[in-house]
Amino acid sequence: MAKILTSRKENYAQWYNDLVIKADLAENSAVRGCMVIKPYGYAIWEKMQSVLDSKFKETGHSNAYFPLFIPKSFLSKEAAHVEGFAKECAVVTHYRLKSSSGGKGIEVDETAKLEEELIIRPTSETIIWNTYKNWIQSYRDLPLLINQWANVVRWEMRTRLFLRTAEFLWQEGHTAHATKEEAIEETIKMLNVYSEFAKNWMAIPVISGTKTENERFAGAVETYSIEAMMQDGKALQSGTSHFLGQNFAKAFDVTFLNKTGKLEHVWASSWGVSTRLMGALVMAHSDDRGLVLPPKLAPIQVVIVPIYKKSEELENINREVEVIRQKLVASGITVKYDNRDTHKPGWKFADYELKGVPLRLAVGPRDIENKSVEVARRDTLEKKSYPLEGIEETVKSLLTEIQENIFNKALEFRTQNTHTTDSYEEFKEIIENKGGFINAHWDGTRETEEKINQETKATIRCIPLNNKQEPGKCIVTGKPSSQRVLFAKAY
Repeated sequence: MAKILTSRKENYAQWYNDLVIKADLAENSAVRGCMVIKPYGYAIWEKMQSVLDSKFKETGHSNAYFPLFIPKSFLSKEAAHVEGFAKECAVVTHYRLKSSSGGKGIEVDETAKLEEELIIRPTSETIIWNTYKNWIQSYRDLPLLINQWANVVRWEMRTRLFLRTAEFLWQEGHTAHATKEEAIEETIKMLNVYSEFAKNWMAIPVISGTKTENERFAGAVETYSIEAMMQDGKALQSGTSHFLGQNFAKAFDVTFLNKTGKLEHVWASSWGVSTRLMGALVMAHSDDRGLVLPPKLAPIQVVIVPIYKKSEELENINREVEVIRQKLVASGITVKYDNRDTHKPGWKFADYELKGVPLRLAVGPRDIENKSVEVARRDTLEKKSYPLEGIEETVKSLLTEIQENIFNKALEFRTQNTHTTDSYEEFKEIIENKGGFINAHWDGTRETEEKINQETKATIRCIPLNNKQEPGKCIVTGKPSSQRVLFAKAY
């Protein structure tokens, strides 16, 4: 098969790009910086959406949809917010085209200039809080728990499929509360939803923590994130949850009458994950042969391939496979039977390996005669024959094993590539030659944080939650530090 990948050791970035394209996840589009998510890639995203959407609804949230366009004046109402996004905004200035003067092609109709420019949403806080002003009058209207599935645009100069594109898909939750405590509780609750999803569905161990002021979401009082380690030792921020305080409520004058009849501004949270999770899924688990997908998110959990030499053998195999397929489907397993005669079994094996299908079953005349089936695991590449009797239970058990094995492998990799140091020289040596996460002391100042970033390209990924207080000295300045923080190079 011609679908050959660059090896991870040779060029990790090229390996990633090769894999995303050749495994039919996505491709670059005719629009600079934007991607086309192909059916196989979108099927994985749909599974992610489905799981997360059910979790949001279980925690009391409802879905809504808000405009793609945001009046420019809305963004200017919250100073930190507009400053954070100003350089990434795409702006709509006109509303009509006309035939060009030469009669060929079209051009912007200069007479159709908008009175106020519209911003294509980079995030929706401003348009949503302008709307909430009409929805909230009393404590009886709270809490307001809304989620939106949407696309956003952030005009990136350097793009990479899934990880950083000018347009991407995401969900964004926006909630309003009567008290500060409720809003903080909501912020942490949704961070835990993301963390549990990453661990139990994506099979990716993550570290939860708070961002430094320098890394905080524009307009937030506190930003929490989950940080994952990729196989090149870099960190990938995989989800964020923000306590917004009353900043947006004050900017848009969203108030409510409390139980004593006093007028107050509401308290807020926002939280989101995006198609960046697709990049995390690829980079955390895959190998030089292709994708390695956790069974819970694989569009095809089991593929069955017939092995035969004579066409008359296929009829018998088809009948036997249909029995197997029905048993697996009845057990809640997603199955594909690939009996196309346009491709040989070897090509199919390589293709499904590339696409990360967790289990491959091969069925031939001898297997039917022996009442067995050959099963190949994608995670370990192990092949073994199992009895057809009770095959559905065998497959269910193997899928569970694969899910756990993929997680444990990622956890072991993170453990082996997490370092602790009290020396800035050692810190620089680890970042340059080993990579991974580093636990080190920091004096809490923006100046020191920026100095470390300028000299090493490492950033503080987060201050881990439930971090034990461990007094020490900043690795750069020697000033007192109450706890270690998590450093890494990052995407």
